[in-house]
Amino acid sequence: MTSPEPKEPISPLRARMLDDMRVRNFADATQRDYIRAVKNLAAFLGRSPDTATAEELRAFQKHLAMGIANPASINATVSALRFFFRVTVDKPETTRHLVHVYEPQKLPRVLSPEEIHRLLEAATAPKSKAALSVAYGAGLRAMEVVALKVSDIDSGRMLLRVENGKGGKDRFAMLLPTLLGLLRDWYRIARPKVFLFPGRDKIAPMTTRQLNRICHQAADRAGLPKWVAPHTLRHSFATHLLESNIDVRVIQVLLGHAQLETTARYTQVATNIIHEVMSPLDRLTPLRSQPEGGPPA
Repeated sequence: MTSPEPKEPISPLRARMLDDMRVRNFADATQRDYIRAVKNLAAFLGRSPDTATAEELRAFQKHLAMGIANPASINATVSALRFFFRVTVDKPETTRHLVHVYEPQKLPRVLSPEEIHRLLEAATAPKSKAALSVAYGAGLRAMEVVALKVSDIDSGRMLLRVENGKGGKDRFAMLLPTLLGLLRDWYRIARPKVFLFPGRDKIAPMTTRQLNRICHQAADRAGLPKWVAPHTLRHSFATHLLESNIDVRVIQVLLGHAQLETTARYTQVATNIIHEVMSPLDRLTPLRSQPEGGPPA
């Protein structure tokens, strides 16, 4: 019997950075992103990343800007390297040339209620239908959907408990009868023990990558655009609530947003709000159209 492959040893530098992030209670995804950014710097330098100079960090950011990295990726890398040099390495002056770049603010893409219905109908597997219905029906992030436990369903108070959401915050999400029925159907089929949507090993939860794949497959079968993803369902949830005249502050609580401004951006894509606003042009005396050829002589 062959022994399993030994795991890649963790260097003292990486171990120290991991400790620095854990004591600050960084999310697992953030820790992975920060470690990846430092590894990319090491590959760029060809040596240990803690030996980088300020000019080399400046050259690395220029390298990222000239490559395929988008502004969001560059800014995430800047945040990671600032943490690494200021906290782990204790050389804050090294980061003096690192700057965050302008990141265009794009409107969230949403689906119509009819398109949401088509998407959920196209998710034929009970697990897929239940998971996507949670993302839309409760407005959860992908990471929150896959982390749901059976014990998080409170059918007595009709609530879903969301533990350790973005920013490490707990909150309650809405649980309406239709969604509860779908979750009960899935539970009767699979009888999950701990996580509501277990992965292949039945012990750990399904991954966000698996949820993304489920969503893309359903969108493809429903004839929807390729940009549809689990987060599209969350955007659609918020927009459809706003179009139903639910107070934006209530939606903020349901989404778990820290800032009201983050929730208020959905007013820019809520079509009925746009349609209900009267244009100043409509307040003018009706304008007579001119015949072709210009005004009469």
